[in-house]
Amino acid sequence: MINVTIANFETEVIEASMQTPVLVDFWAPWCGPCKVIGPLLEKIEIDYAGRFKLVKIDSDQEQQLAQAFGIRSIPTCVLLMNGQPVDGFMGALPEGQIKEFLDKHLPAAEAVEAAAEEAAALDALADGDVEGALEKLQQAVQTDPNNDDARFDLVKLLLELDRDDDAKVAFAPVIAKAAGVRRLDSLNRWMTARDAQATVNDPQARAAELQAAITANKRDFDSRFALAQLLMAHSQFVPAMDELLEILMRDKAWSEDLARKTYIAILDIIEPPKPKVAEGQVPPEDPTVATYRRRLSSVVLS
Repeated sequence: MINVTIANFETEVIEASMQTPVLVDFWAPWCGPCKVIGPLLEKIEIDYAGRFKLVKIDSDQEQQLAQAFGIRSIPTCVLLMNGQPVDGFMGALPEGQIKEFLDKHLPAAEAVEAAAEEAAALDALADGDVEGALEKLQQAVQTDPNNDDARFDLVKLLLELDRDDDAKVAFAPVIAKAAGVRRLDSLNRWMTARDAQATVNDPQARAAELQAAITANKRDFDSRFALAQLLMAHSQFVPAMDELLEILMRDKAWSEDLARKTYIAILDIIEPPKPKVAEGQVPPEDPTVATYRRRLSSVVLS
């Protein structure tokens, strides 16, 4: 629990609510019900283990803040998320009603725990601890099976480690919805490319064969796409996008938009996790991803 004044309001309430919901308790020392609900809110904050942050504002001392929130009686509690008030209640409600109020808005405990595991996994990966990252991602998906971001990172890492069978097992629970979730669809396209090339005994010879067909006919889109699939399967993503661009420059809608969809899938796969930055700043974009996004836009919009 933090006592908030006009001096630290921006940091402790507005900025903090961008990451974690903030419950603001407006109170005053003379208020009897405030003395009842105050300790109860502190207990609930502990029980919820990081799902929200509790702050207190003395409405007598911080009248400017009380007026800004339109406080007419105390205790009044206001919940902020992403810098904006989303709901509130007045009076010293019992513990059960306060928890019902919070549960309407807060992410589930499983989701919070899984997100923390995912963040720890990405930190481990940045430090070169691949096995540690893998373990944390598996834990994140186990804790919250609906966390598609954690599942994407897990399946992607397994594929990068050439553990395709494990990747398919991890992907199986979401395969039915993959077509409607872009990043999951991107993984599915990568796995399909890898499966298609698994029986190719000599990838270099196959690439040379396809390149010869393309040289003979630059509009041999089937051969170009097969070459892109071969390159994608072996994680040669930039050359694969180059081949897909050649198709798009000649026929944007070829094969029901297959080239563009595969190109976007590769962008999803190669895009690194966004680093944490200060509030209001935009994380830097990977230069390769930025370049090939621009090239796609240039071709599609031309």
